Amino acid sequence: MSGPRIHIDAPLEPGGELILPEGAARHIVTVLRQREGAALVLFDGRGHEAAAELVEVGRKRVVACVNTVSPGRGESPLKVHLGQAISKGDRMDYAIQKAVELGVAVITPLYTEHGDVRLKGEREAKKHTHWRGVAISACEQCGRATLPTIHPPRSLGDWLSEREEPLRLVLHPATQSPWKESRDVNEAALLIGPEGGLAEEEVIRARHAGFTALSLGPRVLRTETAPVVALSLLQHYFGDL
Repeated sequence: MSGPRIHIDAPLEPGGELILPEGAARHIVTVLRQREGAALVLFDGRGHEAAAELVEVGRKRVVACVNTVSPGRGESPLKVHLGQAISKGDRMDYAIQKAVELGVAVITPLYTEHGDVRLKGEREAKKHTHWRGVAISACEQCGRATLPTIHPPRSLGDWLSEREEPLRLVLHPATQSPWKESRDVNEAALLIGPEGGLAEEEVIRARHAGFTALSLGPRVLRTETAPVVALSLLQHYFGDL
């Protein structure tokens, strides 16, 4: 399939016409300067994508006609649930973007003891919507047709209490790496702390929840860099890298 990739939260049916979302429509018209008859790819975020054609390009709306629908691609056989401590500014955006590119299945932003970001009410809801938008853009770029789940922020304790993945890793200095000896892993949980690291009590709680320490070498990585390296390792050992 060719043309720009656009996420649209609607059923994809051959022959059907869909009005593109405002942001995507603006990008099509003002940035890409596409005209009627141009090809594009639509994906629904639930594993389907479609070859489509622009049939109406105007200032107020852009309409595409679906030609063919097929299963999406780009999904890893390893389902990773990333628990990422919330960080300031664009660091969190970077972590989410790269995690999506590396095939993560679920992301839960976490409040931790040393984390310096606390969101409430409308501000939390806006951030959650923004992070989902970051994930959508990453899917459009990397070719995934399944949108990873982005949960609203929650406490580390609540997240740990629900973990049942057969492989659970917490980024923390360690001398041994028994996780490499695991076989036939298709689900994993990965916990990344904030810029100042997880508190010792939080690491102990993670261990009690079945987490094994994962070391990424002698250099201290930033909180937005750590998930990139850790997910790359997991995809190498158990996924599709």
